[in-house]
Amino acid sequence: QVQLAESGGDSVQAGGSLRLSCTASGDTVNCLGWFRQAAEKEREGVAAINLRGDTLYADAVKGRFTISQDSSKNQVYLQMDSLKPDDTAIYYCAKAARCTWFTAPQLVRDDYNIWGQGTQVTVSS
Repeated sequence: QVQLAESGGDSVQAGGSLRLSCTASGDTVNCLGWFRQAAEKEREGVAAINLRGDTLYADAVKGRFTISQDSSKNQVYLQMDSLKPDDTAIYYCAKAARCTWFTAPQLVRDDYNIWGQGTQVTVSS
């Protein structure tokens, strides 16, 4: 049974940077995505990466966030730069239910079936 564990969440000031990590155990790091959920809001997709290394970003984070993976460490990262107060949320990594060489990265929550516990990111103005 694959398990995902996020780390790296913290409190930072606007304009700062954080790097979140997601470590997978029990399976390889393939077709993972990052999602976030702010207080009283629905969980939304932030970034995703597929088997070929193709990436997809939500418009709200494009140009500021970067998703990457290190297969040797079985980890996926989310580098977050130029953080804004609106980025405050619990950040989750998740593994896609369907993962083939031809699967495009997705930001649809229902496409993911394994989730980590989340890590809190707070950005103050």
